Amino acid sequence: MYERVMVKIYVEQYVRTGRIERKDMKVTRVPDQKSTFVEPNVDGIDGGRSVVLSEYKVDGKTYWAGYSERSQTIYVSFW
Repeated sequence: MYERVMVKIYVEQYVRTGRIERKDMKVTRVPDQKSTFVEPNVDGIDGGRSVVLSEYKVDGKTYWAGYSERSQTIYVSFW
């Protein structure tokens, strides 16, 4: 539950200002209309980790976003 609220706050910041305030977290835009994203492994070996994106509404527009704790990254797809 907390993670979903946290992602919503950062998605709102990102789509309104183009950045987020936390220095220890990143936001990466992924291709439009995606609901999952495969985050590459850090060591570059085959495969990666699937990040499931959830729907968020901000100012009447729909975005899909998900959080990877491993890389401290929020992935955002515009819809």
